Amino acid sequence: PNATSEGCQIIHPPWEGGIRYRGLTRDQVKAINFLPVDYEIEYVCRGEREVVGPKVRKCLANGSWTDMDIPSRCVRICSKSYLTLENGKVFLTGGDLPALDGARVDFRCDPDFHLVGSSRSICSQGQWSTPKPHCQVNRTPHTERRAVYIGALFPMSGGWPGGQACQPAVEMALEDVNSRRDILPDYELKLIHHDSKCDPGQATKYLYELLYNDPIKIILMPGCSSVSTLVAEAARMWNLIVLSYGSSSPALSNRQRFPTFFRTHPSATLHNPTRVKLFEKWGWKKIATIQQTTEVFTSTLDDLEERVKEAGIEITFRQSFFSDPAVPVKNLKRQDARIIVGLFYETEARKVFCEVYKERLFGKKYVWFLIGWYADNWFKTYDPSINCTVDEMTEAVEGHITTEIVMLNPANTRSISNMTSQEFVEKLTKRLKRHPEETGGFQEAPLAYDAIWALALALNKTSGGGGRSGVRLEDFNYNNQTITDQIYRAMNSSSFEGVSGHVVFDASGSRMAWTLIEQLQGGSYKKIGYYDSTKDSLSWSRTDKWIGGTPPADQTLVIKTFRFLSQKLFISVSVLSSLGIVLAVVCLSFNIYNSHVRYIQNSQPNLNNLTAVGCSLALAAVFPLGLDGYHIGKSQFPFVCQARLWLLGLGFSLGYGSMFTKIWWVHTVFTKKEEKKEWRKTLEPWKLYSTVGLLVGLDVLTLAIWQIVDPLHRTIETFAKEEPKEDIDVSILPQLEHCSSKKMNTWLGIFYGYKGLLLLLGIFLAYETKSVSTEKINDHRAVGMAIYNVAVLCLITAPVTMILSSQQDAAFAFASLAIVFSSYITLVVLFVPKMRRLVTRGEWQSEAQDTMKTGSSTNNNEEEKSRLLEKENRELEKIIAEKEERVSELRHQLQSRQQLRSRRHPPTPPDPSGGLPRGPPEPPDRLSCDGSRVHLLYK
Repeated sequence: PNATSEGCQIIHPPWEGGIRYRGLTRDQVKAINFLPVDYEIEYVCRGEREVVGPKVRKCLANGSWTDMDIPSRCVRICSKSYLTLENGKVFLTGGDLPALDGARVDFRCDPDFHLVGSSRSICSQGQWSTPKPHCQVNRTPHTERRAVYIGALFPMSGGWPGGQACQPAVEMALEDVNSRRDILPDYELKLIHHDSKCDPGQATKYLYELLYNDPIKIILMPGCSSVSTLVAEAARMWNLIVLSYGSSSPALSNRQRFPTFFRTHPSATLHNPTRVKLFEKWGWKKIATIQQTTEVFTSTLDDLEERVKEAGIEITFRQSFFSDPAVPVKNLKRQDARIIVGLFYETEARKVFCEVYKERLFGKKYVWFLIGWYADNWFKTYDPSINCTVDEMTEAVEGHITTEIVMLNPANTRSISNMTSQEFVEKLTKRLKRHPEETGGFQEAPLAYDAIWALALALNKTSGGGGRSGVRLEDFNYNNQTITDQIYRAMNSSSFEGVSGHVVFDASGSRMAWTLIEQLQGGSYKKIGYYDSTKDSLSWSRTDKWIGGTPPADQTLVIKTFRFLSQKLFISVSVLSSLGIVLAVVCLSFNIYNSHVRYIQNSQPNLNNLTAVGCSLALAAVFPLGLDGYHIGKSQFPFVCQARLWLLGLGFSLGYGSMFTKIWWVHTVFTKKEEKKEWRKTLEPWKLYSTVGLLVGLDVLTLAIWQIVDPLHRTIETFAKEEPKEDIDVSILPQLEHCSSKKMNTWLGIFYGYKGLLLLLGIFLAYETKSVSTEKINDHRAVGMAIYNVAVLCLITAPVTMILSSQQDAAFAFASLAIVFSSYITLVVLFVPKMRRLVTRGEWQSEAQDTMKTGSSTNNNEEEKSRLLEKENRELEKIIAEKEERVSELRHQLQSRQQLRSRRHPPTPPDPSGGLPRGPPEPPDRLSCDGSRVHLLYK
């Protein structure tokens, strides 16, 4: 479906499979149609099937699930062991990995080997049609085989009489190995054994007999953990490999202390990989633990802590107790622990779950993980140390999970010995002298059988398999470190299918085996799956049941929901903004069309045009201001943030800047009459345009620096969690998207400070010029009124929107309506009076008629004539000043010449007639200037 605010529509599970919905019951799944964004679903298959295709799908923001072009199917698979063949090759046709129904494998052996068994097998309904063959070395029938000796200690009595069944299993394995011609073809394995009685003292005696008596033993095989500890610690002094079949102590995993120790019996810490796998299966990332204070549980829990850390899982709370678990259980309740791992003995388990019942730490919100070797009815056993009834204990333990090591392969597949696990049990039972339930070590017998096979395969690899280069096993002695190292490497790389399952050793030499997973359902344990740690494979039977219908969450499930802007509000304001843009375009067109009219010219029409353009840009900023995650994706959010900033910034600079320029020049020219008298006559338009350009350029420079140095990006504001209306174990986490940068407050402080000063200064200038009357800018009073409204709206809206930033609807309403109203007021105040005057007085008609009569409207413009006359008068005054200066110079020169002449010519005698002395007549060009000439010059 297309993107919706509800999320993604629920999809149907595949055939023979299902879908796991975390945190939702079956009834809730049926009741809802959509799941929220980022919600994940997991496909699961029934029976012996495996998911082919995406196993997990995630709800995307666009309302679709991931990888919907690839179907998810549940198909049957056959055993993967048929896809490999030792000393040969396998050719798979008609299918792909994993092997599905209809796939066919053909087996071919390497040179010097021949195939024993069928050369072809077909996969059908999860089973291969024939047993798996093996490759046997080609050899002559009469070749003498050399003996290789094994020293073994079987506990036939004592604390664990496991040798009663393990010794016959070992003897049976030796017969099967020695009968094979593809394994150790030149050697024969022989056994030398003693009864250790599971006693370290008795084992010490027989250990030295094995070491100091011939023949030389190539390997030692002890039984129980106490004997294995003794033998493994001493064996390194004789360069001997130790292979145990019945030791489970975690201490034996210490490679520094026991460098040559291996065991087919898994360590007690093997439960931990299974637990981690279950944590991952159910998507749990936070767990808690409670343990009894003993060495075995402490070391097991330390190992679990390392494993969950590697898996990205966190142990949020760890509790321990010695005898009284009351306080630790209360602490688990207080810390809201949901997934709890309990490590304690059976008697302490009853105490723990009695306290669990009292604290109500059970039910659909909680899961407990316990050890699987308790008795099946351990919680019903009478215990005087607790004060809970059987019914209360049964209610408290319901639904818990247990893990137990599997010692017999549950799958009906053939092992390397060409026997199934059931055939092995039948064959071993015939060899025993007593009933299997009365025979010690019957459960561990498959481990002893596979121990001989692991040894045989390692020795076969060391000796070269009879046909390849290798060492001579008969050359081994207790000082031969080289052969020991080669056996160690071969043993460390062991990997084969045994009757106990897949045999492989980890880095500490411990067996990696299957684990049985059970759940307590209705008071009895039910098998719900197996885990093979060697292949990291979980076989699930889908029989698990949960009190709440689905596995609980490891914590209260938090569903993130975004708060989006009200679409009704956004559409309403967008319509107003669109109408405002239309009005601005009409005003701009009117102003340009009537630019020749004198009344329009006297209002500085170019500045009014800039005002209309600025209002259009500011109104256009309303659209990106209302866009959020409902309309756009995360990648587009930074561009929307920049669009908001640039449109609003440039719109304000052009719109308010042009009005501010008008009012500032009116105040500058007309408030000081004497000083600005000349400016009043010469108000040149380029000065006004330069002022607007300066304001716009300052904004462009600041915005560019902001965008380059600290660009805006998408940030998320998180609110307090909210409880849902339904009774489900989830909480809602509201979130809100914002446009922000690292130093957002600094940039806002710069912008708000600069713009605020302009607004306050604009109000002051408008007030100062309210009584000025001039025809140079005839609409300055309307500009002042517009400045009042814009300044008041901006000064109120800016702090209010910052306070209401967490309320998306209120913040958008204040900001967008302030932009719309200020733009409307500016356009109406500036342009409507002009339209009204031109319409009512018909001034544009008279101007047009004058233009038709004279041929040019410019010649009839008195304002232009006056400006030209004033300019001419200034030029004439400049010329007069130059002439006056020249007259002054000439007068000075004339006076100097008269003085010089008087010194050269003495005074003449007086005229006999009694008149003044006569001098030479003055030449016409030497006459002094009189007032009439000066006056003429001025004219």
